[in-house]
Amino acid sequence: MAKLTIALNTSPHVADIGGVELLFQPEVIGTDFIDAYADVRALLAQLGGNGQTTDPDELRAADVEMRRFLARLMLPESAEVFFRWEVVAAGKVVSVHTSPEAAKDAAAQKKNATVRDAGMRLPMRALIELIEWVPGLYGGGRPPTSSSDSATASSPGGTRGTGTSRSAASTRTRGR
Repeated sequence: MAKLTIALNTSPHVADIGGVELLFQPEVIGTDFIDAYADVRALLAQLGGNGQTTDPDELRAADVEMRRFLARLMLPESAEVFFRWEVVAAGKVVSVHTSPEAAKDAAAQKKNATVRDAGMRLPMRALIELIEWVPGLYGGGRPPTSSSDSATASSPGGTRGTGTSRSAASTRTRGR
């Protein structure tokens, strides 16, 4: 009788950014990752096909959407640190929100309220590095920096020979 055992990651993946550890979900359902990744890729394509733009409003929108994408894959406590907005009225924080849209709606209900991005602000290069890191976590393959408790990759099929290769046997080494 054949038996298949599939290991699932149980420990969060950790991204250490300047001493702040952001915890990413151990596993993400394939379609959830694909939907989130498609959204951020569509935004980058919209910004000129290769993500190159000089329009400040488009760059701000790209920053927000890249952080939104990453927050969707984080554990809630990390997402709250990474992606949040505060509504400020009379110099005091009156509410905290998990999206800029919700914060703007809440601010519209308060007299003289403003919205402040209170999430983790990162250089664009760090955001892009994170965005390039996560497909390895959820799209297959095991990234070298993932949690040590993550499932290991399957071994390659076939058997390995123990003989010396012809190229190694015939290579001369001078000076030894």
